[in-house]
Parts: sequence; structure tokens; C-alpha cells
Amino acid sequence: MITIENFIWLIPGAPLAGFIINGFISFFAGHNASEGLKKFSSIISPLLVFVSFIVSIVLLLKLVALPEQERIISQNLYTWINSGTLHVDAALWVDQLSIVFILLITGVGFLIHLYSAAYMEEDLSLPRYFAYLNLFTFSMLILILADNILLLFVGWEGVGLCSYLLIGFWHKDREFATAGMKAFIVNRIGDFAFIIGFFMLFWGIFQYGGTPVVDFKSLKEIVGNLPQWYITTITILLFIGATGKSAQIPLYVWLPDAMAGPTPVSALIHAATMVTAGIYLIARLGFLFAASPVTLTLISIIAAATAFFAATIGITQFDIKKVLAYSTVSQLGYMFLAMGSGAFSAGIFHVMTHAFFKALLFLGAGSVIMATHHEQDIRKMGGLRKKIPVTFFTFLIGTLAIAGIPGLSGFFSKDEILWKVYSTPNNILPWLPHVLWFVGVVTAAITSFYMFRLLFLTFWGKYRADQHSYEQVHESPLSMTIPLVVLALLAIIGGYIGLPGVLGGTNILHHWLTPVLSESHAVLEENHHLEILLMLVSTSAALGGLAAAYFIYILKPVLAKNIASGAGWVHTLVYHKYFVDEVYGAVIIKPVLKVRYWLYSFDQKIIDAFVNFTSVVTKVISQIHGYFDRVVVDGVVNIVAMVTDYYGNSIRQWQNGSLNRYLFYILGSSLTAYILVRIF
Repeated sequence: MITIENFIWLIPGAPLAGFIINGFISFFAGHNASEGLKKFSSIISPLLVFVSFIVSIVLLLKLVALPEQERIISQNLYTWINSGTLHVDAALWVDQLSIVFILLITGVGFLIHLYSAAYMEEDLSLPRYFAYLNLFTFSMLILILADNILLLFVGWEGVGLCSYLLIGFWHKDREFATAGMKAFIVNRIGDFAFIIGFFMLFWGIFQYGGTPVVDFKSLKEIVGNLPQWYITTITILLFIGATGKSAQIPLYVWLPDAMAGPTPVSALIHAATMVTAGIYLIARLGFLFAASPVTLTLISIIAAATAFFAATIGITQFDIKKVLAYSTVSQLGYMFLAMGSGAFSAGIFHVMTHAFFKALLFLGAGSVIMATHHEQDIRKMGGLRKKIPVTFFTFLIGTLAIAGIPGLSGFFSKDEILWKVYSTPNNILPWLPHVLWFVGVVTAAITSFYMFRLLFLTFWGKYRADQHSYEQVHESPLSMTIPLVVLALLAIIGGYIGLPGVLGGTNILHHWLTPVLSESHAVLEENHHLEILLMLVSTSAALGGLAAAYFIYILKPVLAKNIASGAGWVHTLVYHKYFVDEVYGAVIIKPVLKVRYWLYSFDQKIIDAFVNFTSVVTKVISQIHGYFDRVVVDGVVNIVAMVTDYYGNSIRQWQNGSLNRYLFYILGSSLTAYILVRIF
């Protein structure tokens, strides 16, 4: 009987087919694909991702129809590893958690693919671009659908590879190629910790559980046997891996440079795919992380620091994509803040709303860049709302959502995180929840400020480039504006799925995720009055940021320069992103390069010494060989020749051709023989 369970493979399989098709086209067409092939790639790639989205919706309906505790649909593709007592299947697993991510990846991913068809249509390597984009989608879906940590790691490494390929897509430009390599290397650092953590988990399960297992269901049943210190070590290592993929301190530095790739790539990586992989890892292994209060505390502290740190940098940046990049780092900090507080469902909620408004903002930025002839400096923009009204209106909605203005999606998810952070006690540092909440509120105000700063400088005032280019500014085509409108609608209504009880809702998403998440239940008893008060504080912070940006950049635009010059070294420090890249370069990269150079020089000296030694040995052997030839070989030959010559000359006297002498020899020998016979 054919059921939906038989078609789970189609979710990652459809994008994989797109990768294969576009890969063949790219291989044979090279960097100069015909218009027909480009058109075909532009149709087939979004279509196959849309197929995955449709299958995902059907699976969602199937899950909803199942009893709450039985909402798991799985498909075993084949036996992957069967060695001794270790048995690992290549199996796909859909439950309440994975279906949320699958819908985001395929739904938002489809809109980004559709948008890419117009944004990248002039690129001669369009089939290669779509091949990478489809492979990226496939890898992320494998990561989410995996029913075991080993298969999850395959997808984990796949998105790391694809990020390198997509960020460095225009690899002939050194800056773009360097950005791709930076992303790849920084992620390898995190992945190294991930691998160690996984091996420790595997070894610990074998030692304390007796049977080596890697599937999440079995891990959840056995992990309680592990010692506390061992769980803490494993979770810290896994968290370091998550800081690489999800751009947290200290491994966040790759993500702002990832803006070197095409804008749709930025939207895909920063919205609902790669950067949320670390969040998914912690949520999926929540039973492991929840058992380590030390790790959760560490996650909370680093998350709050990352959110605040990245937000301050966003205030001073002028590249439209860089502002959004640091915004992503900051918003990821909010998600990890929720995870560190044990409020996993709140973190997933923000993943969902962030996917809507951040994809919208990046695609909106792409529309602005295309309209202004590939200009990214917001100091050279202004007054664009009249020229590109659809882009402006949708970008405004995205800005309102990320700023946390009431009524839009970002408000609900951010407020839930702040409430859970405030109301969840910390047994290690009792004062920490209130400090984290305060940092979160301040960060919310800063976020609102720099996002409205971006909006005002881009769309208000006068156009600050030449008038001729302003006259040529026009709205993007429908294939780009339709995704903007859809995402704007989701950015408005998407938050109501998590409407809290204090506002008359039931928080549907929280109840949906609760059966599969190991959330901390050690929260303070409900206090609606306190929750509303904190909500008003965070809302006031968001509105305060908006008002400050309006006053500085609309009412008193000269004030911005005065504040920057008055801030002095503080502004310089923040503008240069706290010189983190320079510090990494001086403390890590340069010493490593010096060691590498020293090792190279040392290796070269060893090689040269070996070559010289070999040369000397060769000469000695050659001399010995020559002496042996002259003395031994030639000597033996000469002696043999002398002996032969001597005896030859001697015998030759007996054979000189004289008949008389021959008769004399015969007579003499006969006489001698007769005498001897007579005697004896």
C-alpha cells in the first residue's frame, strides 16, 4: 500500500535531482550557458523545491491527524552501517520539531529560488548557481530529517561545503573567494569540536550503556546513564560546533563577510537554513543539554553577549547587507538566549518569525541594490520609497517586525524569549536571569534604532547619488516583488501562531512542540501582571529606538555626524567592528602563518640536507665502484688472461707443426710405456 510515509525521501530527493540536472547543464555548458538553458534552470530549480514544500504540507496534515504522542513518521531508506553491534540506518524522521524546519526551508527556500530567477538572470553561470542552491537545500533537509546524529553530521558538513561554494560563487573576485574560504575555515573549527563531542558521546554510550547507538530515540533513553561532568563536556563541545554554524562569539566572524555572495544566497543562509542549524542541534538534543545547567548557563551568557555586541556594530555600518548581516548575528543571539534558558520552543518560535522577516529584508535589500545599479552604500541612497513603492512597503513591514513593534511577528517571539529568560531561575548564578533580560531589552532598543536608521537613510530624504542614476531607478519585476509580498504577509501574521495566553491566545506552536522538546519546567509560577509589565518595557524600548532614529536621521540629520565625531574612539572602535578580525589576524593567523613558514623552511632544510647527503653518498659509492672495477674486476680478468696466455704459450710448443718432432714424441712415449709395463 502506498502511503505518504513512502514519499518522505522526496523532500530532500527533489532538490537533489535539481542539483544533478543543473550540475550536468553547468558541466557541459561551462560559464557561457545559452538563454534556453538558463531559462530551463530558472524553472526546474524552484519547481523541484516547491515539490518538496507540497510534500511537507501533506506530511504536516498527516501529523496533525495523528494522536499527540504518536506524531512521528519515518522512512528507512537502507542499512548504512552494520559493523558488529553497531547498526546505523539511513533513515528519515519527521516529527513536530522537524516539520517546522522543513516547512521553513522548503517554503522560504522556494521563494528565494523564485526570486533568484530574476535577480541572477544575467549571470552566465546561472545553472551552476542553481546547482549549488539546490545542493544547499538538499543538505539542510538531510540535516533536519536525519533520525540519527551520524546522518545529521552528513547534512551538517554538506551545508558547510555549500556555503563555501555559494559565498564564493563569483570566485574570480579575490574578495569573494576569500570570504568563501573564511566561512569554510571558521566552520571547520566549530566542526572539529562537534566531532570530538560526538565521539565522546558515542564512547560514553558504549561505556555506560553497553550498546553503541546513534539514533536520537535510543540516545534519549540511554543518556541518563552518563555522569554529569561527562554530559557537560559533550554539550560544551557540541555548542562550540553550533557557534560555528550559527555565528556566535567567538566564531561569528565569517557571517558578515558572507555578504560577498549573491544577495539571494545571503537570504537563504541567514534566514531559515544554515545559521539555524545550531539551534536545531540543541533543540534535537535538548534531553542532553537540559541535563547540564553549566552548559545552559554558558550558552545564555555567550548568546546575550553576541546579541548586544553585534547590535552595536550594526549602528555604524553603511553597507545595506552588512547591517542586515550583523542583525542576523544579533537575532541568533536571541535564539540561543532562549535555548540557554531552557525555553526551546521560544527559540524555535523566533527561528520561524526570523525566517520570514529576515528573508524579506535581505530580498528587499537585493531589490534596492538592483534598482540602484548595484549600489550597497546607504549613504548614496535616499528618497527611494517613491521610486520602488512595493520594495519600500515590504521592507517597512520587515523593519517593524524585527524591531519588535506590537502586532507583527517579531514582537511575539522576541517578547516570549525575554519573558522566559526573566522568569526561568538559574541555580548556578541566581542573579543572571535579570541581567540577561536587561541586556535583551537594551539590544531590542538598539535593534530598532539601527533598523530604522537603515530604513530612513535608504528610503527617506533626497537621493544622495547623481540625479541621472536616480531617474533610472525602477521597481523590480514581479518574480522578485511577489516573494517580497508573500514574506511581508508572513511577517505580519506569522507571530499569531505563538500568541501568548496573557494576550488571549493559546500559543499553538508551544503546545505543538512540547511533546518532543526537553524544556526546562523550573519556571516561576505564572504572573500575568509581571509579564504585561515586561512586555510594555520591551515595547517601549523598541519605540524608543524608532523615535531616536527618526529624530537623528529625519528631523536633525546633521546630528548623526556630530554624535559620531563626539563619540571619538568609541565610534572608531565600533565602526571597525571592535577590531576583532585584526586581533584574530595578529593573535592567531599571523603566528600560524609564521609557524607554517618556519615549518616549511625547516622542511626545506631537511630536504636540502637529505639531497646533499644523498649526493655525497652517491659520489662515495661511485668512487668505490670505480676502484672495485679497476682493482677487482679488471685484476681478475687480467690474471685469467695472463694464466691463459702463459699456459697457451707453453702448450703451443707441443703443437708447432714439425712432423719429425711429432714422430719423436710418439716413439718416446711408446718406449716409455713399454718400459713401465715391463717393470710393473
